[in-house]
Amino acid sequence: MISVILYKKGGNLKGFKVSGHAGYARKGKDIICAAVSSLVITTVNALESFTDDEKEICSSENCAVIEVRFRDLPGHDARLLMKTMVLGLKQISEENGFVKISSEEEKTHD
Repeated sequence: MISVILYKKGGNLKGFKVSGHAGYARKGKDIICAAVSSLVITTVNALESFTDDEKEICSSENCAVIEVRFRDLPGHDARLLMKTMVLGLKQISEENGFVKISSEEEKTHD
């Protein structure tokens, strides 16, 4: 199962973490993993190439994990890129069930 955690603050998308394997087919033949990887890696590359928002990107190919966290709320372009990725991930999830999407709200300090 591929796990997608959407990090939010005040309902606004502030980052994401994608981890795991779909288990749809053997390594190298898993079209679900390939689709998710393509969406996520393209989004990360676009965030790095087309936005100036400060962010931390951590990944481990061996552990099948990639995580992006913005220091502040991302700008319009970064939000649009992430929303587009989430749209694609939701469509993959609805088609086959190998992707679980959840959200975590960042705690605000009073």
